Amino acid sequence: MQKTAGLEALGLSLAEEAVYRSLLRQSSEGVGELSARLALSEVEVGECLDRLVDLGLLQPSRDRPGLLRAVSPEMGFEIILRRHEAELIRRQQELARGKEAMARTLAAFAEERQDTDTGGGEQLIGLDAIQRRLESLTRGLEQECLAIEPGGAQSQASLDAARPLDESALGRGVQLLTIYQDSARNDPATYAYARWVSDLGGQVRTCPETPPRLLVFDRRVAVVPIDPANTRRGALCTSAPGIVASLVSLFEQTWETAVPLGADHRSSAEEEGLSSAERGLLKLLASGMTDEAAGKRLGVSVRTVRRQMAALMERLDATSRFEAGLKAAQRGWL
Repeated sequence: MQKTAGLEALGLSLAEEAVYRSLLRQSSEGVGELSARLALSEVEVGECLDRLVDLGLLQPSRDRPGLLRAVSPEMGFEIILRRHEAELIRRQQELARGKEAMARTLAAFAEERQDTDTGGGEQLIGLDAIQRRLESLTRGLEQECLAIEPGGAQSQASLDAARPLDESALGRGVQLLTIYQDSARNDPATYAYARWVSDLGGQVRTCPETPPRLLVFDRRVAVVPIDPANTRRGALCTSAPGIVASLVSLFEQTWETAVPLGADHRSSAEEEGLSSAERGLLKLLASGMTDEAAGKRLGVSVRTVRRQMAALMERLDATSRFEAGLKAAQRGWL
């Protein structure tokens, strides 16, 4: 039996799906009968039953004490989806806390590390200095490089500078894990570069919002902008274990909520016509953020923000942004 994309997305294994489907068809089967029918051991069947009970897809039978009955797919899957949504909200809250902690850490680090190359920290002033340090760190890579690239479209100069470094690292078997904003998918040059990295074995994901730019080399050295709002001020390169560990944790939290570049990243809301970028825009504007600030957070222009918002208001049949927010919440989009 082939595993369907829908049940895989809900976290069911092939065996669990088979047991659930079998009980939907014949609710009176016990462990032995399921084992014989599905060519699974009784231990495997028992583990599947326990898992399906935990998920809420099986409940004790009222007609046959000691046996389990399969709940309807509509009810069972809704329960699972609500659990997934709750877990996603929890992760997003952790990510928000991680962003705040990172901002505080970087601010304190910038104040304490004013001298170059002291205490495990180094200030890199100017694009040439940053590029030289990145070249040195990339040549020394042994296992992996973690990167967050906010702002949607990347400049052609940045892509050109990164290409030989990425190609060399991937050629040596180094793992490259990169997170872009969703808006990078709309920029041909950035998207083509991301596809090129993926084709060479790198892993690329996207999400509507990202933390500030960061690079972590072999989980030992990190490079971050001195001022995320003004990258021209330079970068900080640090090997301080506490800071590097915090940045790795922030990357991993963001990675968990990001979507692989080649995957269908539509959500249930998108199936109703709402993209992840539009959902992110609604949340930002509902929080009181201006068009300019929302565009900066999402890596798109103010013009795009206003165009998307106008389209959302029309789709929701709303005459104001406040009304649009209310109707979006009523539909479960927020």
